Amino acid sequence: MTPPAIEIISSAQNPRVQLTRALIDQPKARRKHNLFVAEGARLVEEGLNSAFPLHFLLYKATHTDRVDDLLGRLGPGSPAFLLEDQLFDQISDTESSQGVLAVFSIPEPVLPEPLNLVLILDQLRDPGNLGTILRSAEAAGAQIVCLPPGTTDPWAPKVVRSGMGAHFRLPLLSWTWDAIAALTEGLPVYHADMAGESSYWQVDFTAPCAILIGGEAEGISPAGRQLATRTVRIPMIGQNESLNAAISASLLLFEVLRQRFGKRL
Repeated sequence: MTPPAIEIISSAQNPRVQLTRALIDQPKARRKHNLFVAEGARLVEEGLNSAFPLHFLLYKATHTDRVDDLLGRLGPGSPAFLLEDQLFDQISDTESSQGVLAVFSIPEPVLPEPLNLVLILDQLRDPGNLGTILRSAEAAGAQIVCLPPGTTDPWAPKVVRSGMGAHFRLPLLSWTWDAIAALTEGLPVYHADMAGESSYWQVDFTAPCAILIGGEAEGISPAGRQLATRTVRIPMIGQNESLNAAISASLLLFEVLRQRFGKRL
């Protein structure tokens, strides 16, 4: 049975409703409050299983049994609030909502030591591509993802949905190029380029390294080009000029995984 809500929210002027809407729509609101929205039962469950602090949870009167299970985990006195269906649907960022969303704090990322696999995403504009890359990066064992200026906000709702929970397990660093250069000092930085000097099949990825992926529209920035120490290409026999950034990143990341752990997996 669903635990009783602390409060039933029926007004669009409610501060939690207004905050949630701002977090969904505005990158500056996410930066100001250091909060983001995870919508859907699976993502909320991933968040509750993580160390991310829960700010509050909103759910609609008409929801699934899975949402009841989530609410049961929170227990009495939890920051969970019931919204009238129409109001929830107004703030929801999905077409077929499962009737639950949660606002989580964005924790300060913990840098692993020593570094052995860093992913740098330069001028990635498409939220769906960015989320897909984060999902692949977490699956392939990337330790951190660096997002320099010019890359879309990783905490935007579409990125979070596409990441399928990767945000809760993968440190994301929205840093300047100078900070990224300092972080990767001493690491070879491989830039994926269709005219790269070497096929990625020929590169030894067993040593610690960083992989740099540019956006489809504008490619790599001057700062990214300056940071890269070597270019690698993905061989193709078809007529396409290039691959989607998410596909390119996934191919390189899983080649690193294959070289390092292939015999053990």
